[in-house]
Amino acid sequence: MLSCQTESYPQEKQVTHDYDYHHDLDNNDNFSPDGKWLVYDTRTDSGGIAESAKIEKVNIETGEKKVLFEIKNNAIWGPGAGAVSYSPVEHSVVFIHGLANSTKENPYQQWRRTGVIIADANPNVPVYMDARDVTFPYTPGALRGGTHRHEWSGDGKWIGFTYNDAILKALEDSTGQKHNLRTIGVSTKIRPVPVDKNEENVSGEWFSALVVRVVPDPEPGSDEISHAAGDSWVGTNGYLLKNGGRQLARAFIGVVKNKNGKDVNEVFIVDIPEDITQPGEPGPLEGTKEGFPMPPKGASQRRLTFTAETKYPGCTGIVRSSPDGGSLAYLSKDEKGIEQIFLSSPFGGNPRQLTSHDSNVSGNVRWRPDGKSLSYIHEGSITLCKIHDAPFEERITKLTQPTNPAPSNLVWSPDGKLLAFNRLIQKDGKAASQQIFVIEVKM
Repeated sequence: MLSCQTESYPQEKQVTHDYDYHHDLDNNDNFSPDGKWLVYDTRTDSGGIAESAKIEKVNIETGEKKVLFEIKNNAIWGPGAGAVSYSPVEHSVVFIHGLANSTKENPYQQWRRTGVIIADANPNVPVYMDARDVTFPYTPGALRGGTHRHEWSGDGKWIGFTYNDAILKALEDSTGQKHNLRTIGVSTKIRPVPVDKNEENVSGEWFSALVVRVVPDPEPGSDEISHAAGDSWVGTNGYLLKNGGRQLARAFIGVVKNKNGKDVNEVFIVDIPEDITQPGEPGPLEGTKEGFPMPPKGASQRRLTFTAETKYPGCTGIVRSSPDGGSLAYLSKDEKGIEQIFLSSPFGGNPRQLTSHDSNVSGNVRWRPDGKSLSYIHEGSITLCKIHDAPFEERITKLTQPTNPAPSNLVWSPDGKLLAFNRLIQKDGKAASQQIFVIEVKM
């Protein structure tokens, strides 16, 4: 048990102590299934993920470190490895890996990366998750660009991600018209997807499909979107349907245009069919030379918030779901123009304002695994807010003293007893580096 610094704050335990590089949690799912290890990347300030050559894990009790993956002779332009998450059911991690042929002239890019899985028991033995095929004719189950921010589903059978398309980036460069749009996809391990090998193509062990449709110029006032990100799985096992079944889904932020043609961020959800191998009416799963890979049959996206014509339009952050899938948390401005946490149902309807601070909630919203409270950053402190109906002041607990810079990249242990986070720490005259801390939070 960790003792208390004061009557108000739990004691912070620093887990990493190497001050010559970052230990970046990147707001992912970094705890091992047994809660004993935290996984992170080693990105740099100047080069970001491209310059991260290693994926490491650290034991939160002993401080022991192990290298799970290392790129020999990694350069400032890549390939790079980063943004890593643990499976909730197996001792395996998934992360971004830039293309192996990255060079100064053709470096790591949003559309030149893939997802790699490493089992703890087999370090440096990469399993390429999503296939990449940029050679026409394209391959169903493969993508044509780069995946990012990979997230396992609660049962470990799916991985969700954001995506940028290399074919449409090239089309944008050649035409000067907008085509390089971010969207969302999923992968599941139903069969390998082999592709013709070349320096730009990658065969994958999982079958992938995009599930959200984006268009360059949404119709003003419509539910069409030009950008999809800030996504996460809905519930540990989807959300409960009115017929008693459960629906696999991802919630996300989509960019619509209001009636005056101005971009506004709104909360959306996309229902995902169990079978993603069947093409839907919009077009082929693998895409065309001038169009995105299209969602599978049964994928259905819908808008949940309608702030576009209000006084303070917009929703921000990663949309985070409660474990039961019944509430989606995100940031939006209240009637005073202050960023607060709101909760929406996966069925839509009027959102509930959860917080009532006098200043903006900064972000890093995460549900505690019991679903009874959320953690986030407010005025430089990690803050915990219970979701029951008591007065707001009675539902709030400050877990850390206010600091500048504030803590970042919050992540809960599977049992909800520990909260891990990053702090920028400077020591011995070196540049400040991201170090990992944990605090014990009483139930």
